[in-house]
Amino acid sequence: MLESTGLFLLGLLLLALGGDSIVKGASGLAQRLGASPFVAGLLLVAFGTSLPELAVNARAVWAGVPDLALGNAVGSNVVNVGLTLGAAALAAPLVVRWRALSPLLVMLIVATVGVIALGWDGTLSRLDGFVLLAAFVAVLAFALSRSGREQPEVRAAIDGYAQTQTGLGLNLVRFAIAIALLYFGARFVVGSAPAWGTALGMEPLLAGLLVVAIGTALPEVAAAVAAARRGQGDMVAGHVIGSSLFNLLVIVGGMAVFGRSGAGELALPASFVRFELPAALAFALMLVPVLRGDFHVSRREGGILMTAFVAWVAFELFLMR
Repeated sequence: MLESTGLFLLGLLLLALGGDSIVKGASGLAQRLGASPFVAGLLLVAFGTSLPELAVNARAVWAGVPDLALGNAVGSNVVNVGLTLGAAALAAPLVVRWRALSPLLVMLIVATVGVIALGWDGTLSRLDGFVLLAAFVAVLAFALSRSGREQPEVRAAIDGYAQTQTGLGLNLVRFAIAIALLYFGARFVVGSAPAWGTALGMEPLLAGLLVVAIGTALPEVAAAVAAARRGQGDMVAGHVIGSSLFNLLVIVGGMAVFGRSGAGELALPASFVRFELPAALAFALMLVPVLRGDFHVSRREGGILMTAFVAWVAFELFLMR
């Protein structure tokens, strides 16, 4: 247990460092290839922080524990809203001026309902996976098409997030370092999480939902709290919604398309479709009054999100008994 804990924590550290390195490298290369800082920053804020989860889930599928990957993908969505956004709003009330986030939230809700519908029979086929990946491409195109309509303050903040050196050699080195860090980080986390979960009496799905999803989110929670204190509510909300869309459409969809199942389809545990996905949907729905109202996330609303998150964790642990 002690060895597994050490490897798990080391893996989380490597994933955090690898995620930071690949975001900087991607931003530098994108701008060198002609992308504006705003476009590069938009993609990185919304989707770049999910790359460590992608590494973990790819390793989990390769290692033959797809339930761990499924738990991490959907558990991360609950953690994004309940823990990351809740903790950030408790640290400092958030002002959200990024207007594209409201329709992106609607897309997240629709996508979650769609995955529930597609997986209600207990499987996702490769065709279902292609549908989810195509939906992500449409989401990406929509986000880019709206980029010119944002307020100058939003554009300036996202431009600043993407600022980095654009030298080719430096960014190729960043990518090489990131790949190594993400590979070994994912290997350590996936290798130790099942043993950790077994010691706590958890099945792989629950270990992914709680142990891995919460563990991999901790660096993002710290970054979100720091961003909230700097008045960067757009960054926090953009990460929460964009990352959740990436987890659902790219990670789950990619598992259905590229998974190693000989049957050509991804088997879904019954609780995943009937409880975990609806829980993620409920947390997404909690954001509707926020992003349809005054575009503020108050400390009170942050407290409600955190309370709902703690209740979800408690209920998952209760079901484990």
